[in-house]
Amino acid sequence: MSGLCAVCGLPKELCVCKKIMAEQEEITIREFKKKFKMVTDISGIDPKEVESMAKDLKKELACGGTAKDNIIELQGRHTRKARAFLIKRGFSPKNIKS
Repeated sequence: MSGLCAVCGLPKELCVCKKIMAEQEEITIREFKKKFKMVTDISGIDPKEVESMAKDLKKELACGGTAKDNIIELQGRHTRKARAFLIKRGFSPKNIKS
């Protein structure tokens, strides 16, 4: 039965666990000055998805950044663009706080 999801019990093709998790996560986006640069922090994303989400955000926003301690740190001011990207990825707009 390796074709079934361990969480919801549905076949992996029909699994809705990731979609449900994305809709329930409380995400916080904030901007602040770090040394001499502006930085955008995104926290509250599932720890399993932080690395891949950081990579996708950096590619989409054409900026540098890192993922550490379950926080995505982007170089520059990207609050609006990051919010739009997360909504496009399936996160609920009401659960994204800026």
